[in-house]
Amino acid sequence: MKNATPEATKGVLYGLAAYTMWGSFPLYFALFGGVPAYEVLLHRVIWSCVFLAIVISVLKRWQPVTTALAHPEKLGYVLGCALFIALNWGVYIYAVETRHVLQASLGYFLTPLVNVAMGMLILRETISRLQGVAIGLATVAILYQLILLGVVPWITLVLAFSFGTYGLFRKKVELDGLSGLFVETLLLLPVALLALALLSSYDLSHFTGDTSMTLLLISSGIVTAIPLLAFAGAARRLRLATVGFLMYINPTIQFLIALLVFNEPLSTEKLMSFVMIWVALGIYSWSAWMGRERRAP
Repeated sequence: MKNATPEATKGVLYGLAAYTMWGSFPLYFALFGGVPAYEVLLHRVIWSCVFLAIVISVLKRWQPVTTALAHPEKLGYVLGCALFIALNWGVYIYAVETRHVLQASLGYFLTPLVNVAMGMLILRETISRLQGVAIGLATVAILYQLILLGVVPWITLVLAFSFGTYGLFRKKVELDGLSGLFVETLLLLPVALLALALLSSYDLSHFTGDTSMTLLLISSGIVTAIPLLAFAGAARRLRLATVGFLMYINPTIQFLIALLVFNEPLSTEKLMSFVMIWVALGIYSWSAWMGRERRAP
């Protein structure tokens, strides 16, 4: 018991580091000015795979990877994870490049509620009445944007549902976070290398044009992996409820960066959508907390 408090403190620090880094991603991806989002995505896949291979070698954790690769017939869900995380990464990079970070942050605020809705509709999980109210309010928030603004917030919806579906598939995969992400990027690696070679053949690649941009593209692998490692440290030391609470740090930082750094306009209609999502998250969090209290001995 004496070691519980220091370990929990370490867990919180790891969690804060992970979600702060993820929340600061708009500042990083904004540095790729002039490089199309799809090319940044290709390099993120390639260099993440390379860097994760180095990390796994240093930690001597190849056994789960080799076991998974020895049974390719069982990699269906891992391939699904790979496709949805690639979609999520690509749309997020596009959102930053086109200065739609507010939409991106709303997508990550919405993700927990999408997870609950998917659990109910696909996994037939039961939800509380308050959780149902939270999902309903989030749906109203999206319809509010659609009707009053006359646009489909597609970046918000794609980010929320791609990450939610990734989480759904991830439940079927036995690999830990580090090994899982490596195998996912490994499955995408041939396509990424082929696409990059095609860009180079048409002299459209930005990889070798400028040294600083080359190094920046290579760094995308490190930037992808480090928050994951910090998150793994948090998940091992903290209760799931605590990790879930810390998760809101990520979209909150993105929201502030969009307003204060990128000066994205926030109309009254958009603000109302955020308020409805925030209220829905408050209801959902309260319901989850009350459920945990009732289950406590």
